Amino acid sequence: MIRNLNQVSFQGFGTILPERAHTAKIVDKGARQTLQLQSGDAPVYQAVSETWLNCGTGMSVLSVSNDGESYFHFYLDKPVCVRSGITFSVAPFRGDSSYEMAAGVWPEVIGMRNTESLRVDHRLHVEGLYTFFYHEKEQGFLFPGESHPMPELTYVDQGSLHSVADGQDLLLKQGDIVIYGPDQWHMQYADIGVAPRYVTISFDLNGADITPLLNRKFTAPQQAVTLLQQMLREQERMDAFSNDMIISQLSMLLLLLLRESENPSGGKLQTSNAVHSENEIIRQAQIFISTHIREKLSVPLVARQVDVSPSYLTALFHKNLQISPGEYIRRIKLQESKQMIRENDLNFTEIAAALQYSTVHHFSRQFKEKFGITPTEYAKSVR
Repeated sequence: MIRNLNQVSFQGFGTILPERAHTAKIVDKGARQTLQLQSGDAPVYQAVSETWLNCGTGMSVLSVSNDGESYFHFYLDKPVCVRSGITFSVAPFRGDSSYEMAAGVWPEVIGMRNTESLRVDHRLHVEGLYTFFYHEKEQGFLFPGESHPMPELTYVDQGSLHSVADGQDLLLKQGDIVIYGPDQWHMQYADIGVAPRYVTISFDLNGADITPLLNRKFTAPQQAVTLLQQMLREQERMDAFSNDMIISQLSMLLLLLLRESENPSGGKLQTSNAVHSENEIIRQAQIFISTHIREKLSVPLVARQVDVSPSYLTALFHKNLQISPGEYIRRIKLQESKQMIRENDLNFTEIAAALQYSTVHHFSRQFKEKFGITPTEYAKSVR
């Protein structure tokens, strides 16, 4: 990636000279040349003394290194002084270009390097999606198992779920993630009395090796939960850009998990105490809402349970989930109503009462606003 050339970004390699008109030309320090550049291989120099460089015609890129292996690339649009001992080369960005170089002692040519591409490409790239399901399972369900050529991610949104692969039975609780590798046989089941809701996504992937993520249980950091919720909202929206948004968000999710796997708790990227505290407050609020969804819930009640003020809880939900806690409660109640309709034990009036809706009409109106069909239409589709 080509960086902007400034005093902060370049401080490890030299200094930036003033750009004022009367100082824009590099000073005469012994040997001085105007060098023409073409695409292809460029000479690699080692500065023997301070070396002055300035842009000429066209667009040039200055590549600098402290060790001769890892290079940083800068757009050469202002005069610079490269420190003695720095390894550097200059190449055209597009087409031909030129630059000026001056030094008390001319830098030594120590090799050649290819400059064809300075573009940064994806280290990890989700090529596409095959499936993206939100499952609402009955109590004690059993999925007998399968394998397929593509990786698959499972995220538990509510309840708990057993994940079995390679002879290992992982109990996934709310907020947990597991990823199965290509052609890895896996099965899933729930304990008696548990009706889990979870997401599964199968996809194609190029680039980074995700082996460190496979068949491990991750407690999703709040940023990952937010991405999953955004993906679900995109699936509901489903306009011309939604699939691209979902693919991009999945890429970000996998990168977050890879970073976490390489930098576990105590590593350099450890989440700050403040952020960890915020995530824990939201997690506890979500668990309380899920386990008390058939009770009369309010934002002040939930806030008391997690020992924060209603305004602070609202701010945290908006910051991390992009919705209010009141809206979150409404969504979870409506998801619960779908489970209750599938169980077919209660009529709509009884379901509305069990979920603390003021009237069955209020419940039916919110159900249709959320899912686009009435409770009656949904019941017909699942029975």
